[in-house]
Amino acid sequence: MTIPAPAGAGGRELPHPPREEIRLEGVLQALSDPMRLRIVRELAAGGDELSCSQFDLPVTKSTTTHHFRVLRESGVIRQVYRGTAKMNGLRADDLDALFPGLLDAVLDAAARQADRLGG
Repeated sequence: MTIPAPAGAGGRELPHPPREEIRLEGVLQALSDPMRLRIVRELAAGGDELSCSQFDLPVTKSTTTHHFRVLRESGVIRQVYRGTAKMNGLRADDLDALFPGLLDAVLDAAARQADRLGG
């Protein structure tokens, strides 16, 4: 079962998995892509919701849309419309409740890798 996200000002809703349906393998698969991991790192660093347009990814708009959809459908992020902007936020509370320490460990490992590789 997929539950809709809270409606934004435009009334459009996007489907999100409920907490109890988020699967570890789906989360790990979503985080295994470098672009999606970059999105998650930026969301974690920002600490708040960011609009899709705030991300400067070196891929096409359709590919960017795909990456956000994978993150949303796996339960890593929540997307809501605020007016015409699609806002993105980490589902850190849900992920921490289901897989304690996983998100922090992945973000820490990604930061260490970026330091090591100069990225």
